[in-house]
Amino acid sequence: MPELAGADIPRDGTVLAFDYGEKKIGVALGNFVTRQARALQIVPNITVEARFDAVSELIREWAPVRLVVGLPVNPDAEPGAPEQPSMRLARRFGNQLNGRYGLPVTWVDERYSSRMAAMGGARRGALDAEAARIILQQYFDELPL
Repeated sequence: MPELAGADIPRDGTVLAFDYGEKKIGVALGNFVTRQARALQIVPNITVEARFDAVSELIREWAPVRLVVGLPVNPDAEPGAPEQPSMRLARRFGNQLNGRYGLPVTWVDERYSSRMAAMGGARRGALDAEAARIILQQYFDELPL
């Protein structure tokens, strides 16, 4: 759930969302006016340099005011259990985004987003971008009006 107070929510501006994966990163786009998300693209996650070259291009092109990163919460984890590796990697990616671009990052529980994207009919090659769209739409849907 977004951790924002009402005063911290921009009234306008673009948001980029990421579904982080070790091989691919889905990207979605939305804005605070319409609060609607759309799948944008998939960034290959081959090397750190290539990953952030692609993200830098997206930042330049879309000039977001906030970034959202899906956090793969394990629903079966015991309270107080250490984070799963995928969760640590996603959190690290979000922290790197914040450090590199100075933009606020919000983590959203992305549990089942890939499954929902597949069930929704997303094409195989577009699954990660559709999962990012679901994550971003969840973020918008949970914001106070």
